[in-house]
Amino acid sequence: MRQSQLFTKTQKNAPKDEMSVNAQFLIRGGFINKELAGVYSFLPLGFRVMKKIEQVIREEMDAIGGQEIFMPSLQPKDNWEKTGRWSAMDDLYKLKDAGNREFALGPTHEEIVVPLVKKHIQSHKDIPFAVYQIQNKFRMELRAKSGLLRGREFLMKDLYSFHANEKDLDAYYEKAKTAYWKIFERAGLKEKTYFTFASGGTFSRYSHEFQTLSEAGEDTIYICEKCKNAVNKEIKHETPKCPVCGENKFKEEKAIEVGNIFKLMDKFAKPFDLKVTDSDGREKNLIMGCYGIGLSRLAGTIVEVHHDEKGIVWPESVAPFKVHLIEVKSQKSKVKSEAEKLYEGLLNNGIEVLYDDRDESSAGEKFADADLIGIPWRVVVSEKSVAAGGAEIKKRSENKKEIIAINKLVDYLSKK
Repeated sequence: MRQSQLFTKTQKNAPKDEMSVNAQFLIRGGFINKELAGVYSFLPLGFRVMKKIEQVIREEMDAIGGQEIFMPSLQPKDNWEKTGRWSAMDDLYKLKDAGNREFALGPTHEEIVVPLVKKHIQSHKDIPFAVYQIQNKFRMELRAKSGLLRGREFLMKDLYSFHANEKDLDAYYEKAKTAYWKIFERAGLKEKTYFTFASGGTFSRYSHEFQTLSEAGEDTIYICEKCKNAVNKEIKHETPKCPVCGENKFKEEKAIEVGNIFKLMDKFAKPFDLKVTDSDGREKNLIMGCYGIGLSRLAGTIVEVHHDEKGIVWPESVAPFKVHLIEVKSQKSKVKSEAEKLYEGLLNNGIEVLYDDRDESSAGEKFADADLIGIPWRVVVSEKSVAAGGAEIKKRSENKKEIIAINKLVDYLSKK
């Protein structure tokens, strides 16, 4: 991608009404645009990041047998009345059309997925199985703030698993837990993320959250000093000892909830009469698990964790490009020709590159933009670098710079 053709531009200053680090850097860097509180457009750079996150999640959900589907955002009122949540859920967006028919804008999809599954599942031979989607959600968030961390419209992955008994659910629950750790490791968050016990709702003592340490977090968690599991503040007075090891020494931290998993049991199977016939010919309710990750919140969390005073420092797995190639303006044609040759070489070898070929921008402006945008590798072609025998290469996360021959750079970066 040539930066001269990128329709978005960087900004020197963040909007005054955005206080969070993720919103400031993502808006300044041209990743997102704020449409209203809690609602953002994803621009070319930001959309590339979201697609990278989406692919990481998709691969790990597929690996545990998830089947991807896509369900509607507009949902029938009748389904929500069957579960009792039409009147009970305070953050539900409700719509009415010209024919006076009422709908919900989906904040979650149990009311769709359960009747959908009922049409296709008849016996115990059809289970267990799991379906997931990556789709927009809507919640009437009265305190939309913190950039992508708390939104009214957001992108989310929700996985639903269906089982004949709790033993089978427990086994899949552990698979999902392992898949989540792989996702957070690939997204560069595992070292700061803790498996956290939270309130369990109707059917179990606990649900489980994945909480990433950050001063931007709205949650307070207590990390067990012995086993490193955590307890959410909302249940801490009920859980004075660690639920895993029994230790009672904790460290208090601020954190962002980046994922959750919990057992639904037959809470949603009952209202829709979702049953299967077992091997003895008896009908029984299916039980379910639910597993969520907010992709847009995950993107915001990555920025909160991976940044410095100059801008974002993307982990390579989710960065919009691998390489930011910068051509430093020169009167000598060799600089441009060498930069163009390198750009073509990178593209031809499948290396994603943003090429800053802008004629009107100074070297200082280009370097500042590169730091703000945060692509993992910066490669500079200038009179100085060419005279020294190649191009200057630097990792965004490091200060070390080195000159590598231009004809060796593609091979060098291919191995990184």
